Amino acid sequence: MAKLINGQQIAKQIREELRQQVDEWMEEGHRQPQLTAVLIGDDPASQTYVKNKMKAAAEVGINSITKNLPATITESELLAVIEELNADDKVDGILVQLPLPAHIHERTICNAVSCDKDVDGFNEKNVGRLCLDMHSLIPCTPLGVQELLKRMGVETFGRNAVVVGRSKNVGMPISMLLHADGRNDTDAMDATVTICHRFTPPEELARFCKSADIIVSATGVPGLIRADMVKPGACVI
Repeated sequence: MAKLINGQQIAKQIREELRQQVDEWMEEGHRQPQLTAVLIGDDPASQTYVKNKMKAAAEVGINSITKNLPATITESELLAVIEELNADDKVDGILVQLPLPAHIHERTICNAVSCDKDVDGFNEKNVGRLCLDMHSLIPCTPLGVQELLKRMGVETFGRNAVVVGRSKNVGMPISMLLHADGRNDTDAMDATVTICHRFTPPEELARFCKSADIIVSATGVPGLIRADMVKPGACVI
């Protein structure tokens, strides 16, 4: 009998734990943590994403502020805004909502955010530390996958895992976390990882999945993983 992972219940539990941690932090005399989001332009999807992130932060007691900037802002002007936030001791986390306008280089902006405030984990230094199994700030979706596996008690040590998708913000860091070495700084999962992507032949994708103990589909393509590709007892996220 298949068991459905209740992500909403786990998320609720995590929010309650974070709320308690923030309350205890402030009871010790520390100031309220602050997250600042930088939103460029008026894209409806980006506005919704930022609104939900700010709401989640507020629910756990984090002061959340959104800086709304025009789509016409230049790259140098945006870099100046980020540098100001980097230097502000009251700002603990910085989130630059992607995608950015076409005239602004995404990698330049991601790298401009201080590694210590880079809550998205997109700065290349944080990415590099993750690849080296060193402590770093990790992108939220991969971290969420890891948390689901841990809280569901899914055994990963020495197990076969297939990650479908190789994006630098989702698929790649998920793969890094799954194969992390227990002798280093990260929460080790020590799985044997196979990465599949859009150029993996369908028959090979099916073959890899059928032998996997853990399958993570990070493509956003409904129906890509079929029931006949999953062996009994495998965990699918």
